[in-house]
Amino acid sequence: MAPDMGMGMAVETERGLVYGPSGKQLDVYRPAGAPRPAPTVLLWHGIGPDERDVLEPLARTAAARGLLVLVPDWRADAADAGRAHLLESLAFVREEAGGLGGDGESFVLAGWSAGAGAALGVALRPEIVEGWRPRAVVGVAGRYDVPARTTGTAPLADLAAGRDPGVPVRLVHGTRDTAVDARYSRDLTEALRAPGRPVTLQEPETDHAGVIMTAYDPAADRCVPTTAEHAVRAGRVVAGVLAEAAGTATGAGGSA
Repeated sequence: MAPDMGMGMAVETERGLVYGPSGKQLDVYRPAGAPRPAPTVLLWHGIGPDERDVLEPLARTAAARGLLVLVPDWRADAADAGRAHLLESLAFVREEAGGLGGDGESFVLAGWSAGAGAALGVALRPEIVEGWRPRAVVGVAGRYDVPARTTGTAPLADLAAGRDPGVPVRLVHGTRDTAVDARYSRDLTEALRAPGRPVTLQEPETDHAGVIMTAYDPAADRCVPTTAEHAVRAGRVVAGVLAEAAGTATGAGGSA
């Protein structure tokens, strides 16, 4: 069990719900006693296969702010690079979030690392989901110059070709990230800002794992929860950005 490093509401957890034909699982983090429907976030993990647990500290912190947060497993090493898993999880949330206490029509699509580009790709190419777009996109520590796992095209290439995400884009990237340099989020910020699209970028002083309240454990070859001050602080920034994007907060610090 990851520590609850959020502040605010108590959080209820529902684990192992099966979504889609693939039989993959997702976890639900729900603010206890919050009015329904709660503002909703679908949060995608990074390139590690089936690592929904890695996002538990961030998901719990966001849920404590009043959000219903759904975190699915997916596999980047699948033959289609994870596209089917990601889109199945999106379809599940659209269909089932209402019954889980959230909003399946208008919710935030967010992702960390490889999940960030995947989330932005959906907004740039809504035809892959019958024209649907999220309420907002939140990208955490992502790259946007490589093909998105959901679309097969790089978000920056789609922007250069004239595609528009059509929704606000909120970015967070640690200044000490050596796995995915913060310049990738800065480049995307400039590409979005140039034609006047709504975008913010926050850069907390942390690394690739710390921005989601974790630390990389070489022995386990995965990220594990941490109570390091820089990571807790950064994770709270991300949770605040998620809350702001979902319409439950007025801000989470400065913007670029």
